[in-house]
Amino acid sequence: MDLRARLRNDSNHEGVLLLDGGLATELEAQGAHLQGDPLWSARLLHTNPKAIKAAHHSFLLSGADVIISATYQATIQGFVEHLGVSSDAARELLASGLRLAEEAATAFSSGKRATHPVVVAASVGSYGAFLHDGSEYSGAYADKMSIEELKACHRPQLQCLAAAGAGVLALETIPSVKEAGALVELLREFPNCDAWISFSCKDGTRLSDGNLLQDGVRVAGRSTQVLAVGVNCCPPEWVEPLLDSVAALKSPDRRWVVYPNSGEEWDAQQGWQTSAKTAANIPTLSDVWIKQGAALIGGCCRVCPDQIGELRRHLNRRLNISTEEEADLET
Repeated sequence: MDLRARLRNDSNHEGVLLLDGGLATELEAQGAHLQGDPLWSARLLHTNPKAIKAAHHSFLLSGADVIISATYQATIQGFVEHLGVSSDAARELLASGLRLAEEAATAFSSGKRATHPVVVAASVGSYGAFLHDGSEYSGAYADKMSIEELKACHRPQLQCLAAAGAGVLALETIPSVKEAGALVELLREFPNCDAWISFSCKDGTRLSDGNLLQDGVRVAGRSTQVLAVGVNCCPPEWVEPLLDSVAALKSPDRRWVVYPNSGEEWDAQQGWQTSAKTAANIPTLSDVWIKQGAALIGGCCRVCPDQIGELRRHLNRRLNISTEEEADLET
């Protein structure tokens, strides 16, 4: 089922769709070694596709309505450079990321556990993800590139995913207004694809490049193909002020999407460091996000299937409460 149709179904969990969590986090929990790999989880499209499908299945079992393909760091150039494969083989690997997610969704939907149709979104990371230097959290490269250069970098990946049948593109961890503008322009070349754009941010009002989230939302609003805009891979406590900062731009034609990380902090030497802010906060915090208009909620790095399951149970309880309140009003 397509995302546009699901977002119209406001009776489903108060209009909220549950995204999956950190795919790489689940792959690492299965034993994959991803840290430092320039292809990150996309390498497993080549070496262990069964693990990717199993990770998707884990999030579906936890109640996710939407799963995101393992193509965030998958590019034709990256596969050619780091796997030594041909361009044609690289395209097939990229397409296989979408296919694996669709196969997992189909298998789940045909099983007894399925209670809702699953949406598959094809992940497209920022150009910084390809660079593998952390610049998806600064956007520094965008200052040195033109809109046309950014479009040229993204075009092969979008061409491949669109040809593979992607109906929804998850344009993720976008750090700059300029790159968002390039992607909005590029979407016109793929009229059969809808999308969401989620930004990386540096605080409770600003994108990683220093511009306001408001500026990014306005740019996203130039395209009717962009069904949702928001943030991902930020600390959970930033989501409320970020959505507050764009409240005046809320539109029935454009929903909010939020999927923060666990709140743990990344240290280049020691990896993820646990702090007092953990993913356990996400279900409680989501109550406010829903009131602010968030229609797509999930998790990013370090958010595992168990935590998505906890969020699903929280959303289910909210739905029951809302249903009971409506019944009381009717009587």
